[in-house]
Amino acid sequence: MEIKRKEPILKVIFSGRMLVALMMGFSCGLPLLLTVSLLQAWMKQEGVDLTVIGLMALVGLPYTLKFLWAPLVDRFTPPFLGRRRGWLLVAQLALIASIAGLGFTDPAKSPWMVAFAALMVTFFSASQDIIVDAYRREDLPDEELGLGSSLYINGYRVGMLLASGGGLILADHISFLAVYLIMAACMLPGVLTTMLAREPVVPVGTPRTLKEAVIDPLADYFARQEAIWMLAFILFYKIGDTMAAAMTIPFYLDLGFSKTEIGAVVKLFGFWATMGGTLLGGVLMLRMGINRSLWVFGFLQGVSTACFALLARVGYNIPLLSGVISFENVSSGMGTAAFVAFMASITNKKFTATQYALLTSLMGVPRVVASAPTGFLAKQIGWEGFFIFCTLVAIPGMMLLTKFAPWGGGSAIKGDRTHL
Repeated sequence: MEIKRKEPILKVIFSGRMLVALMMGFSCGLPLLLTVSLLQAWMKQEGVDLTVIGLMALVGLPYTLKFLWAPLVDRFTPPFLGRRRGWLLVAQLALIASIAGLGFTDPAKSPWMVAFAALMVTFFSASQDIIVDAYRREDLPDEELGLGSSLYINGYRVGMLLASGGGLILADHISFLAVYLIMAACMLPGVLTTMLAREPVVPVGTPRTLKEAVIDPLADYFARQEAIWMLAFILFYKIGDTMAAAMTIPFYLDLGFSKTEIGAVVKLFGFWATMGGTLLGGVLMLRMGINRSLWVFGFLQGVSTACFALLARVGYNIPLLSGVISFENVSSGMGTAAFVAFMASITNKKFTATQYALLTSLMGVPRVVASAPTGFLAKQIGWEGFFIFCTLVAIPGMMLLTKFAPWGGGSAIKGDRTHL
């Protein structure tokens, strides 16, 4: 059964709540690479040992452990702006201060102070992610979660592009201190968005004690009939796409493409194709609902992975490379939009922050675990066989949809349900 929309599609797309989703995505994407690529470039310029630069990756741990303090956001409400916007303002102001503070450190003389400052950036950035994810789930009607998630993702990517590409370009002309101060200032539109956005209505039955905030979200989730199947789906839906993406650069180089060709095609075609695919996915979900979108976009993801096997057989071919990358990024963007919307849809609004933080942390597991053996597989069975394997390994994730999101069963979310 199709979801009945209360507003025309164009009115939904250009609504204030979608602008809020876009701006909050930008605010979440901006800090991510300030502690990765930009910081690495700074440390390299200052002559810091490569071992120390490599160890700096550990400052990203808060992104994977954010579920540990997410219950605090569900349990407590600041005395200003409300449950979501109050915490969001605190996180954003602390993030601005920590980004600026990172700029005042000295990588050559005090690398451990740099690590501490970077850890503060990632902690407050992960905290902002928790709150924004909860806000988007509670603010948007169920049928608009797909489009809202796609705009959030696109805003996130623009923020990442500004921090990495823009930051590195600026660093060639001004000091890294000035770059980090500019990036801290770029967080101000997010603060303004928080101040002007509406506060979501607090659901009845929200946690009254810290114990309820920690235990009840888990009890609520696992009381659902298809709870385990949904967790398995989150692990496996994008596993083939993830495994293939982990080895694309070595694959392109093996086929004889130059670094310049790879950079131009992958970055130029890839970035805009992903942005377009994510937005297209969000719009299509308004019409198809999340159930059917998961099926259609998942199928397209599998076909795009198989196209890499075709490229492996054909070999060096710039037009084919451009076509494969464009198709892969469009389909991946659509699949990601549906995937993120689905995870938001299965959270209970009483415990949004905690449940969503747990699910997104789980979403990152395949990226690490499944990507680890990809080099060994490609070496043993060749590039064509590897990409065929990646295509086939995605099938179980698709089949899991029959358990809780059948094609003819309507939307994966229908109303504000606790149980699916």
